[in-house]
Parts: sequence; C-alpha cells; structure tokens
Amino acid sequence: MLDTHCGESTLPTLHHVVSGVNPQPQLQCTILFHPQVQRIGEQAILEDNLDQWVLGRYSPGFAAAGVETPGRPLDDPYISRRALQVSLQGNGILLQRPDRASRCRVQDVDLREQLQLDEASLARGVPLLLAHSVVLMLRLVDAPATSGAGIEIDTLVGGSRAMCALREQVRRAAASDQDVLVLGETGVGKELVAQAVCAGSRRATGPLVTVNMAAVPSALAAAFLFGNTRGAFSGAERARRGYFREADGGTLFLDEVGDTPEEVQPLLLRALQQREVQVVGGEIETVDVRVISATDAAIDQVECDFKSALRHRLGAIEIKVPPLRDHPEDIGSLLLHGLRLACDAEGCPERLPHEDSPPLQLAHWAGLFLRFASYNWPGNVRQLANFASQVVIASEQSPVIPPNLLAAFLATDTQSIPERKPVNPVRRMKDISQREFDDTMAAHGYEVRPVAEALGVSHQSVYRRIDKSTVYRRVSEVPAQELEAVLAVCAGEVSRCAAQLKVSESALRTRLCAAGSPAGF
Repeated sequence: MLDTHCGESTLPTLHHVVSGVNPQPQLQCTILFHPQVQRIGEQAILEDNLDQWVLGRYSPGFAAAGVETPGRPLDDPYISRRALQVSLQGNGILLQRPDRASRCRVQDVDLREQLQLDEASLARGVPLLLAHSVVLMLRLVDAPATSGAGIEIDTLVGGSRAMCALREQVRRAAASDQDVLVLGETGVGKELVAQAVCAGSRRATGPLVTVNMAAVPSALAAAFLFGNTRGAFSGAERARRGYFREADGGTLFLDEVGDTPEEVQPLLLRALQQREVQVVGGEIETVDVRVISATDAAIDQVECDFKSALRHRLGAIEIKVPPLRDHPEDIGSLLLHGLRLACDAEGCPERLPHEDSPPLQLAHWAGLFLRFASYNWPGNVRQLANFASQVVIASEQSPVIPPNLLAAFLATDTQSIPERKPVNPVRRMKDISQREFDDTMAAHGYEVRPVAEALGVSHQSVYRRIDKSTVYRRVSEVPAQELEAVLAVCAGEVSRCAAQLKVSESALRTRLCAAGSPAGF
C-alpha cells in the first residue's frame, strides 16, 4: 500500500521546489499508457511557480524527453477536464478528486475523495489511472536532462533522466578505444550496453566475441582465452584460436567477469596489460582488441576474491546501468517495446493496442500497464521483457495476465519492498557443511548466484567448491555424449536434464543455444 506518512525526509521539500530555493527535484508526470501508443513516454513537469495543479483532459501539456516545444494535453474524451487536483501539503502532496470527476485509481486503490502522498512515495513513483484509458507515473525527479536526450540507441529504451544519462555515457565510451567496465544488477541490460558501445565505435565492423567468464574452466582457461596448437596437451585434438585472437581487430565482451576464477585472473590481467597472449603450445602473439566487461558481482567488496589490479585495469571507462526501480517512468516505454518484440516473434502484431481498438480492449490494456507500473521488478528489464512475452502468448484480442504473473503481482507491493542491496559475503565456505551445501544447491537448482546469496558466501567460492567436488561440475565439463544421452532420456526437457546432471539450467541453456541445438553436440 502507499505510504502516506509525512515524516522527516532527506529530500528538499516540495515548497523549496516550487519557490525556487532549490530547483531540484521536480514533480514530473510521464505517460505510461495512452490509446495513442506513440505518446507513451511523453513527460510534463508540473509548473514550479504554482502550489496547485490540475490533471485532466486539457492540462498539463506533455512532450517527448528533451523537446522544448509546448506539449500536447492528454485530450482523452473519457477523462474529465478537472480529473485530479494536486496541491502541496507539508512535505508532500495532496491528491483530490473533484465531485463527478472521471475515475482515478492510485496504484491499486480507487481514489474516492483525497489521498496524501509523502516525498518517499513520490521519489519511488506513484502510478495513476485516469478514467479507464490513460496511465501516468507521478514522480519526484531531478531536473530534466538535456544531455543525451536526443541520442538514439534503439536497444536502450526510455526517456527518463537515468536513460538519457546512460545513452550519453555510451556515446562517450563509443568515441574512445579504452576498455570499458559495465556494472549493474542482474537483468538491467549490461550486454545491451556493451553491444551499443561496440556498435558506435570504430570497431563496429570488426568481430564481437562474447565470453561468459563464469563458464570458463580453470584448467583450460589459457587454451580457451588464448588458443592452443593441436596436441599441446592431452585431449587437444585440434588447434583452437582462443577468444582473444578471435576478437583481433574488434571487441571482446567478457560477461560475468566478476565470477572469473581466482587462478585465471592473473592470466587475464597480463593479456590486458600487454595486449599479448601466449598460445598454449605455440608462440606469443600480439592482439589488437578492445575489451568490454560486465558484472553484477560486488567486486569492490573486501570479501570478494576479485583482484583490485584487474578490476582497475578493466575499468578505464566505467558505466553504471541503473536498476529499473530508479527509473520507473520508463516502464510504459519498456513494456510497449517488449510487447512489440514478442508480437513480432509470435507473428501477431495485430494483438498490440492502437487508437482504434475498442474501448473495452483499451481499458484492459491500461489495466495491464498499471499492473506493470505497480510492480517492483527485482529482475529488472529482463524480467519485464519476459513478462511481456508471456502476456502476448497468453492473449488473443484483449491482454491476459497468466496466473503465475498475476500471483507475482499480487504477492508484491511496490511500496512495501525495501530497496534491494547487494548481498555481501558474511561466511566462509570452509564453515559450511557438505549437507548444507548439497541442500542449498538442490533448493536453488544448482544456480551459483542464488546459492551464494543463500549461503552468504562469494560466487567465486561456490565455483571453487564445485571445481573440487566429485558430485558437481560446470556445464562446460559435461562430455557431449553424456549430455546427448541425458537429453534423450529427458525428452529434450532442459530443466529435467539440468536437474539430473546437477548443473545450472541457465548455463545449460546457454551451451545448447551456442551449439544451435542438442544435436549440435
């Protein structure tokens, strides 16, 4: 539920905002859904020379991010001229619905008369449904960004200040040839940022080689990274170019670099410093490669096994990708983008909402966007895209929320969820019994990250225990013949196969995808 308590706050008071004493932050309305879907993402800053505003059919004016021309009103026939009155009260605002005004829903509550919101709620963002057809996000934000607002990067969607700043960082990184370290929580789109940097750089026409560092086995790391000659070691039946040499003249993307095994880190550091690689069984070769790395691991924590020298060598340029909770005003644009991609993939573009859709369908679409805007998105943009795809598959004429999504929405209240913080290791692996380790691995589907968080240890320590174990192994260490046999027994069901092999399902899917199909092994 909404937090309506008006206690102390570290934010500047709204009276300071409108009086000009401190021009930041500002109250902003963003269109999350509108029957004219091209208007999704338009913004309106509530005027700073007033202490009362009216939201309705003809006010305020909305415009795209960075556009200084006068905006257009909502102009929806189902919304009253004076649908909602917004006024300052203490350190918060008061929402009032005039008599006989069109329906207004604040998050999951119908507004009957009035509701007070404090600054903490406004800083998180408060979704509003006006009538049955328009969804807005009311949020206290920093002054609108101009830098980066006009930069177009198709894969980085959103007009918020956070996304404008991110696109500007990408533009600057692309103009340089320095190595880049992309930081951010899981699911925020770090790989998309890396691809955007590569696409905008002078190396755009060169190769882009992607490596999951968590999946590189320590014993074969040198061969995987730098290549080997035929017969260089037992089992080397063919020569391997290695990731660095494959990326020569282009870009090497080291994903999950924070989970690089500790013993592999010195090899990586030397290659980055010298831009030379030692081919196993061969000569030292010079490579011309730009390295972009990404991680969601807390590599700056003292408890982390990631070496500081490597960390600083990777981050000549650093880009921090914000979690979705820091720019919820982009949820409408991201959801529309996800729906379009899913409809294209399913071959059903006619399922998308449009201005001529029947009013009842538009009401269902508005309800869906309100649901998405009221969720906290612990899995960030990746989770939102996944949910959008599930909606498309479940829907025909009007949107349908599948039961599992509905359960997630009902179980989670945006305002009641504390801000998610990185889980820092608090235990040592040697203090964890084999039984506890086995139970935790099974409970979390052998996925390293949730296992590490549940045990309170680092990701690297889990990988090291797997490497030393006679029970567990990495997906890359499963022989192709064994994998084919287990897949056949499991009728191609990847989740069953992963459980039987006691390996990560996500890593197994990555291996299968890289091979093209199970038959490719």
